[in-house]
Amino acid sequence: MLGYAFCGSFCTHAAALRELERLVENGYEVQPILSETVKGTDTRFGRAQDLCLAVESLCKRKIIHTVVDAEPLGPEIRLEALILAPCTGNTLAKIANGITDTAVCMAAKAHLRRDAPLIISLASNDALSANLKNIATLLSRKCVYFVPMKQDDPEKKPHSLVADFSLLQPTLAAALEGKQFRRLFL
Repeated sequence: MLGYAFCGSFCTHAAALRELERLVENGYEVQPILSETVKGTDTRFGRAQDLCLAVESLCKRKIIHTVVDAEPLGPEIRLEALILAPCTGNTLAKIANGITDTAVCMAAKAHLRRDAPLIISLASNDALSANLKNIATLLSRKCVYFVPMKQDDPEKKPHSLVADFSLLQPTLAAALEGKQFRRLFL
């Protein structure tokens, strides 16, 4: 079983949901995890309730959305891999610094206790500034893999990076073999 966690990069939720659908279509059993922010925030990109219903319907499992419910995802509920898609800069920084104050961060910490693959599909407006050090920190960590990413708008958002969500499945396949898929930056 895979874990699939959504963080608050709301503009990338449609792409992340498409990739979750592809995983399920390809036969993966998936445990969904949503940050507290995603579970409870309506935005111009959609209503939280609609996303929750779509994810639970697709995965046929209840969403994990609290720190308490996420904690067993390492020792008791063993995931083959955990995917963070999208992973915000805020969540990336917390994971890099061992902070576990959200369901997604706790899921990542609990999962990494087993040295199992953590796949990060980053979407961050400060990836090439304040969060660059956190990318470096996690690149040096065992069992952490990144979906290849690129600048989404170098002119208007020169520090922003977003993963190419269409490369999530090949990144997962490589991570399950203990390898980083392709080059990191497109």
